[in-house]
Amino acid sequence: MSVEAIKRRFGIIGNDPVLERALNTALRVASTDLSVLIQGESGVGKEVFSRIIHESSKRKHNNFIAINCGAIPAGTINSELFGHEKGAFTGATSERKGYFETVNEGTIFLDEIGEMPLDTQSYLLRLLESGEYIKVGSSKVQRTDIRVVAATNVNLEEYIRKGKFREDLYYRLNTVPIYVPSLHERKEDIYLLFRKFSSDFSEKYRREPLELDNAARSILENYRWAGNIRELKNLVEQMSVLIDDSFVDADSLLQFMPKIGKRNLPALKEGSDAAGNSFEEREILYKFLFEMKNDLNDLKSLVFELINSNDLAVPDMERLKKVGRTSVPDYRAPENINYELSDNPPLSSNDGAPIIINSANSGDFHGSEEIEESLSLEQMEKDYIKKALKKYKGRRKDAAEELGISERTLYRKIKEYEIEE
Repeated sequence: MSVEAIKRRFGIIGNDPVLERALNTALRVASTDLSVLIQGESGVGKEVFSRIIHESSKRKHNNFIAINCGAIPAGTINSELFGHEKGAFTGATSERKGYFETVNEGTIFLDEIGEMPLDTQSYLLRLLESGEYIKVGSSKVQRTDIRVVAATNVNLEEYIRKGKFREDLYYRLNTVPIYVPSLHERKEDIYLLFRKFSSDFSEKYRREPLELDNAARSILENYRWAGNIRELKNLVEQMSVLIDDSFVDADSLLQFMPKIGKRNLPALKEGSDAAGNSFEEREILYKFLFEMKNDLNDLKSLVFELINSNDLAVPDMERLKKVGRTSVPDYRAPENINYELSDNPPLSSNDGAPIIINSANSGDFHGSEEIEESLSLEQMEKDYIKKALKKYKGRRKDAAEELGISERTLYRKIKEYEIEE
């Protein structure tokens, strides 16, 4: 089955390359029994990907169940997943089958896996490795043949460092990772989704489909969408029911969702890039400049350390202090040392003190040529992208996170600057 066929079947709207890559990965892994870890923000549709994997696998005629690990109390989650024997705990009046038993030979989707208690994680790890588990209150080992697809909206590596998640379970689940991009990372798809939801709700409520003017569309495409697709769908449904006119301008949009016009970034100027890419590019330049500042500070510290350790004199210190460099240490050579200049000076004096070389009169040294550094912002941005790609050995996702931009923007910049990976 092709990616386009999957989109039509499950109602997925969008042409973002990261989204298409995620769908292609889901299709490729569906025919195997490998564990899959779906990562992405809340509301991006992670459960849809788990259903795609199940419906495209050999288990599609067997059961599928979605479990929210964060919604089950810690005291009962073991019983829910693995089952329990009669009398295993207070209130266990009868034997109960767990999900891993009832969904045998099917697929189980464990959402919010990061909220699973640590003891349950150890039981799950054993099940993934051997297919064996033990009911609560039982000593009998049971077996199950089940496909596990997990999902999370938190950084599990950070949870591992905090001791909230088992590292061995993370690598066992993360056999095949799938990243579902958030809505603000696929801005070109926002208007397509708006039109789809508008069409659906116009049929449902027998209203004219909503239409956006350019200003309203620009606001939608540059909003952060913390709730992702779910938040956008709720907004379109609200406007479809409450708005009098099917034509939506910026003022009408802000009445239904005032916070949608509030951004922490500078406002878009008229005639600028409606996709908001200029903000992400600016973040790269700001980060580059901060790195340059840090490098200069390190260089200054190194120079003054060398001056101090070699008892060298610093010229024009009084002038530097007058212009506000009062924080510079006043390192001076001891008065009892006399440095002499010669046409062919030795590297050091008899007592080991360094000799200052008058290179202007020495024939052994060539004059230096000062090369003006390029101040082009585009060149700086291009160099910074090259450094990030080199640092992470061509892995675009890691490089994009380092640069503070989306993977799509990084991809566009690589093509724009013709950067070889």
